[in-house]
Amino acid sequence: MGSEGPSVVTVHVTGFKKFHGVAENPTQKIVTNLKSFMEKRGLPKNLVLGSCTVLETAGQGALGTLHKVLESAIADRATGSSVQGQVIWIHFGVNSGATRFALETQAVNEATFRCPDELGWKPQRVPIVPSDGSISRTRETILPVNELTKTLRKIGYDVVPSDDAGRFVCNYVYYHSLRFAEQHGIKSLFVHVPLFLTIDEEVQMHFVASLLELLASSN
Repeated sequence: MGSEGPSVVTVHVTGFKKFHGVAENPTQKIVTNLKSFMEKRGLPKNLVLGSCTVLETAGQGALGTLHKVLESAIADRATGSSVQGQVIWIHFGVNSGATRFALETQAVNEATFRCPDELGWKPQRVPIVPSDGSISRTRETILPVNELTKTLRKIGYDVVPSDDAGRFVCNYVYYHSLRFAEQHGIKSLFVHVPLFLTIDEEVQMHFVASLLELLASSN
């Protein structure tokens, strides 16, 4: 058979609700509005936008929900709704001090929360997955972060690769997601965005759409 173009890519996304110091989380709005935004913009033929979930900004206490969300992608694949092609998780989190977008290359097996999460948990130097060993253990995305960054910059977005997703809930979720992705043959990426006061909502929505389209075209 000849080439049939890029294979199908199913992208599932998550964002977060409010947390200490951030009363309105931009990722909640991005994820909530993404399906309607992408429908108006027009999805590439090989891109399927799967689940769009807003998570509680919490670590251990929200782990059950996180695993249900992650497992839903595998359940979809098993039932045949996205049998072909690749499954990618993209997790969005806000960095309130940032002035640009950041694609995170890795997560660290350490939970050291600067403030309690939304369920009151404030771990200090605790391994996220104790069976993975020390808090210095890292897991890396297999997605081409540097290439994605270069292409997004050419389009006009202010974006950088980052190797430090912090030690708060963003890193906590990313570590679990990367571990899950490795176990199940899928891919995962964490993206930090600034507040809407820094980069407005419309630009952020277009950035997210461009990232999804790039992931579909590069598959």
